[in-house]
Amino acid sequence: MKKLLLLFLSLIATAFATTRITMVRNEKVIAYEEILHPAENESGSDGFPSVTIFLSDGPVQIMDEAGKPKLVTVKAGEVLFRLAKSWKLYAASNVEIRFVRVEFCGKGSAETWGRTGVAPDYKLPLENHYCRVTDIRFAAGTNEPLHSHHDRVVICFSGAQLRHRLPDGREEESSLKTGEVVWRKSATHIGQNVGKTDFWAITVEPK
Repeated sequence: MKKLLLLFLSLIATAFATTRITMVRNEKVIAYEEILHPAENESGSDGFPSVTIFLSDGPVQIMDEAGKPKLVTVKAGEVLFRLAKSWKLYAASNVEIRFVRVEFCGKGSAETWGRTGVAPDYKLPLENHYCRVTDIRFAAGTNEPLHSHHDRVVICFSGAQLRHRLPDGREEESSLKTGEVVWRKSATHIGQNVGKTDFWAITVEPK
């Protein structure tokens, strides 16, 4: 009877466990995609500073170091930075909250990148000691000017058929699907959206 009870409790815990999938892991970053189900709290971190990029809209409760809760409504594409173990997320309603958390394994750098190498239409939601975050959007059938990226995590909100033209004239396919979270190495190129869908992605470049 006791074994059956333990098995039942284990199954319940599994059914209501936060869904977390490791998307990228290397010497620079660990990127997780996570789903907070109603009344759940975020899974534990690896003890590194991180940014959270929300994939969906909804209310969340943020619990800070002092244990004080703060209720906020987040939107898809919103970016929040936190130091190691500085606060935790809780689902605050019956809506699932989806996000990607990128943790930084290195010590960071005091160097400021600013808009160096960035295409003119890119937005920069965040830059600090650990990373630079860019918000990239360009319409179907359009090109970006020549620009550069550092090594980065790419979180794709709206996929598109992409092609990169390199400085030496070569071209390479670089399409992304909606929902993909991938690691891409540093590059300089002209981005071409050769498909029929607008492209939207957020990139996180670790320092």
